[in-house]
Amino acid sequence: MAWLSLQPVTSAFLHFGLVTFVLFLHGLQVDAGLTGDSTSSVQNSSCSGSFDCKEGVILPIWYPENPSLGDKIARVIVYFVALIYMFLGVSIIADRFMASIEVITSQEKEITIKKPNGETTTTTIRIWNETVSNLTLMALGSSAPEILLSLIEVCGHGFIAGDLGPSTIVGSAAFNMFIIIAICVYVIPDGETRKIKHLRVFFVTAAWSIFAYIWLYMILAVFSPGVVQVWEGLLTLFFFPLCVLLAWIADRRLLFYKYMHKKYRTDKHRGIIIESEGDHPKGIEMDGKMMNSHFLDGNLVTVEGKEVDESRKEMIRILKDLKQKHPEKDLDQLVEMANYYALSHQQKSRAFYRIQATRMMTGAGNILKKHAAEQAKKSTSLHEVRPDEPEEFISKIYFDPCSYQCLENCGAVLLTVVRKGGDMSKTIYVDYKTEDGSANAGADYEFTEGTVVLKSGETQKEFSVGIIDDDIFEEDEHFFVRLSNLRVVEGEEPPELNNSPYPKAILASPCVATVTILDDDHAGIFTFECDVIHVSESIGVMEVKVLRTSGARGTVIVPFRTVEGTAKGGGEDFEDTYGELEFKNDETV
Repeated sequence: MAWLSLQPVTSAFLHFGLVTFVLFLHGLQVDAGLTGDSTSSVQNSSCSGSFDCKEGVILPIWYPENPSLGDKIARVIVYFVALIYMFLGVSIIADRFMASIEVITSQEKEITIKKPNGETTTTTIRIWNETVSNLTLMALGSSAPEILLSLIEVCGHGFIAGDLGPSTIVGSAAFNMFIIIAICVYVIPDGETRKIKHLRVFFVTAAWSIFAYIWLYMILAVFSPGVVQVWEGLLTLFFFPLCVLLAWIADRRLLFYKYMHKKYRTDKHRGIIIESEGDHPKGIEMDGKMMNSHFLDGNLVTVEGKEVDESRKEMIRILKDLKQKHPEKDLDQLVEMANYYALSHQQKSRAFYRIQATRMMTGAGNILKKHAAEQAKKSTSLHEVRPDEPEEFISKIYFDPCSYQCLENCGAVLLTVVRKGGDMSKTIYVDYKTEDGSANAGADYEFTEGTVVLKSGETQKEFSVGIIDDDIFEEDEHFFVRLSNLRVVEGEEPPELNNSPYPKAILASPCVATVTILDDDHAGIFTFECDVIHVSESIGVMEVKVLRTSGARGTVIVPFRTVEGTAKGGGEDFEDTYGELEFKNDETV
């Protein structure tokens, strides 16, 4: 996967390397033509082409034309720096252009889906078809430098093909079709496979690409050698929308596809969705209208609801994994990390990779990391106290601790809200509310919301959240409790919202607590706390902690013994030890 993520950058560097290499060879040829003696001139008189310097569009001819060796080196450096400068300028312009195209093609609209059972779901879909956008706007943006170079040359030479000519665009297309595809195939790790997402579209575009090479050869070398006639240009221009139309038909499964109604079923063994032929689905509506079987690939309505549920489950799974890796993080930070993880692993457009490659080459950095850093900075700034506020007079309200663990059969878990600093004579009201994580309200815990009142002189207050016990084995799950709506009251006055210029109390971090429910319907899974432990030889006796997760029901005896690695037993490096660990009911460590 690391190789695949580097493919756009590799493509850009290969493009630049090939261009530089060709220019270098051309420079050597020009230098040989200018410095050769009369004998070599006679010998090469049969070679076609001119070695005379030509006036450039931006850079003029540097006179005199036959400089000394030192002047040649200086000119090479100047022209090379100018070339790099122009290259970076074109890349930055293309970066802005591709960013605008990405904004256009990423536009979405909300649709309402009515399922056969009568339930309605609102989801979003792309306005632009992915295939159409890739063949039109994305192709235009990614090929903008080649098109501009070709237009500048043609217009600058009185509509006569120059050294670049059609080979600029054809060569770039051939490079993308053959070299890039070859690299993508080559870098796939051993034992892994990759599949083409839209095979029908690939066949259509591949056939049109090969036809484009043949057609270009016909109009340049067969029909009218060396001349592009008007009818040839108009017919070539007509081929492009025809190619886009056929690719769109293949993507949407129109024409003969509409006579083959599809339905989806779930493979019980592998849990994946399988497409098969079947009857037309009934009772499916979108925005109040009956759909055709081929609308939005024919089965958006039947599959979209499942995709929404799968997306939600995937996000919950990511949050759960991140919570296990970073138990000290609060909910906002975990959500930001989960969004970054999802954004990093989701499918991205060609425009994103072009922009990413350009910005990494120009030193602008990673787009996703910069976005995550900006969001984290915004999240942190929300909890910071302004420097001109008298912090010693502000009461901070937060959870202490911010992470709680309880067994499924505990009945309820107690959470503690703490007040620190400020005027202790004031009464503070703060609301709390539970939020789903991997645990769901009503199934794993009781939905709870209320208000904690910290009266005058009180520094902490506890409240409880009910835990629902069942006899079903499941993995350890978690949910969140969030503090909000802080209010301060003095004496017998009614509570006021905390919105004064200098607040008397603020919600400090952590204002979100995480409660992990340990399942007790299973004997448990036993693991070491750490995979690797480093100790000194002089420690004497080493203690190893064994954890019991995913259940704590009953008494379990776990045998253990030492095994030699690079260290030798028998008293040489360590003493051979064996025995049994007894975990009693509800004992987890």
